[in-house]
Amino acid sequence: MADKSSETTGTTETTARRISSFVLVVIFVTLALSLVALYFSMEIYPRNEAAAGYFLLIGFIGLALSSYMLLQMRKRVLKWRLKLPPIMTIIECQKCGFKNVREFKRGDYVFKQMGACEKCNEPVMITGIYREIKEQKKKEEKF
Repeated sequence: MADKSSETTGTTETTARRISSFVLVVIFVTLALSLVALYFSMEIYPRNEAAAGYFLLIGFIGLALSSYMLLQMRKRVLKWRLKLPPIMTIIECQKCGFKNVREFKRGDYVFKQMGACEKCNEPVMITGIYREIKEQKKKEEKF
C-alpha cells in the first residue's frame, strides 16, 4: 500500500508488507472447491450416502480452513499497520527563555524566525524539531 501522510498531525500509516496475491488465490480456490464439494454432497446423497458423507466432510473442512486463513490474514494486516509518533517543533525566545512546543507544520526549519515572544515581544525562533517517542509497555507473561 502507499504511504498515507497527514500534514497537520505529522503521522504516517504504512503497511510493512502486502499480502501475496498467490496466497489469496489459493485461499479463494479452496473456498470455491469446498462449496462445490458441499453442493456435490447434496446431489449425490440420494444415490450414495457414503460418498455424500465424504464430500460433506471435505466441504466443511475446506470451508473451515479457508475461513480461518482469511481471518488470520486480516489480523496480520491490522498488526502490520504502523502509526508513527507525531513530529514536534520547539519555539524559543533567546532573551527571556520562553519555550513553546507545538506540532510540526510544513515549512518549519531550525533557526526560522517565527514572530514576537508573548512575554517580552522579542523575536522567537525554532530551536528544535523532533519526533515524540513513547516507550511501549512490555507485556507481562502470566503462567
